[in-house]
Amino acid sequence: MTDRTRPPSRICPNCDGHASAAITLGGRDQHGHLRTITAHCSVCNGTGTARRSPVREGARA
Repeated sequence: MTDRTRPPSRICPNCDGHASAAITLGGRDQHGHLRTITAHCSVCNGTGTARRSPVREGARA
């Protein structure tokens, strides 16, 4: 019996699937909450998955 193999995962190689991060700006606001901004991976635009590159004609394997 042959084992079924799963296709390789499409995780973004730049962010390793952690596409968004909350970064503190330091200090707190009037209500005591931390001031944060959200930074997204510029390659995958915050999705965490890599796009499949199209196969070019005449390209070698």
